[in-house]
Amino acid sequence: MKYYIIAGEASGDLHASNLMKELKKLDSAAAFRCWGGDLMAQQGAELVRHYRDLAFMGFFEVLVHLNTITKNIRFCKKDILGYSPDVLILVDYPGFNLRIAQFAHEHGIRVFYYISPQLWAWRSSRVKKIKKYVDRMFVILPFEKDFYSGYGCEVDFIGHPLLDVIKGDTTYPGRKTFLERNHLPDKPLVALLPGSRRQEIRLMLKVMLKTVSSFSEYQFVIAGAPSVSPDFYSGITAGTSVSFITGQTYDLLRHSEAALVTSGTATLETALMGIPQVVCYKGSFFSYLIAKLVINVKFISLVNLIMDKEIIHELIQDDFTPLHLQNELKKILVGKERQEIIQSYTGLREKLGDGASAKAARLMIQYLKKN
Repeated sequence: MKYYIIAGEASGDLHASNLMKELKKLDSAAAFRCWGGDLMAQQGAELVRHYRDLAFMGFFEVLVHLNTITKNIRFCKKDILGYSPDVLILVDYPGFNLRIAQFAHEHGIRVFYYISPQLWAWRSSRVKKIKKYVDRMFVILPFEKDFYSGYGCEVDFIGHPLLDVIKGDTTYPGRKTFLERNHLPDKPLVALLPGSRRQEIRLMLKVMLKTVSSFSEYQFVIAGAPSVSPDFYSGITAGTSVSFITGQTYDLLRHSEAALVTSGTATLETALMGIPQVVCYKGSFFSYLIAKLVINVKFISLVNLIMDKEIIHELIQDDFTPLHLQNELKKILVGKERQEIIQSYTGLREKLGDGASAKAARLMIQYLKKN
């Protein structure tokens, strides 16, 4: 069968690539044309657009790049019709993907949505579009099934694909090898995960770096986003003692005592590896004002949302200051709060389940064969 897949971010590229791997096991004739990244290309996808050219953060930034987004949507529609896939598989990225879902539905192309947009956080009215234009939704968070059920929409909960990614990553180096490979001294590590988009990296990293001097007994290491060049980071970190690595985020986390993490999928990755963390977020002034008006959730981190309580501390916008960050990092490096976080992560893993990519692929093939 012919699959057209659209993923607009690094995490989407990761999960879509693992889904493709499982689909190929069940469909020997599988062919893929995709919007995504290097991991999807490695699975044999013909890559139409890379996600680094698609990821715009925040309401204001989207407005600025509206012309580019409109051109991409127009091109995507034309490309889908030219490829004539058996199914369109959309991965999160709702602003773009819901428009494409409507177009595909109107042209008689089956639409699967893998990894639901966070409609429970804001713009829940979009569920109407999901019901109308999406043939099947596959959700990865346990509370999402009940959320959709409340709107009369039946979905499949398949567990979170990150569990499979982390469980399958068994070739990581020991601490000594990791330090030697990256020319790092033998000091305790604190990981800095400032995000995957240039706009957020610039905002987040400038504050994170101001915390470093208060922890001389630790070394701070930035986990670089694969789609952002090292030169971009060096322009921000010049004059500091912070180290930089790329393509080794999981290895870095495994050997870190704690992490400072920008809100997003990385908070869940860090938790599933058992690393205490402080969740950070700062957007542009206008984007934050709009977000306050429309977003309806108690927490911004997936970890706290899934557990329905604060088990890791969140520093948002005006609270995200060097002093607050310093105080929260001290709490999770030693002492009672550190142990409480680590213990809470066990319950998180139990809620999420495993085998998500294989379950999603199996269900997709079943639904495609029925019609």
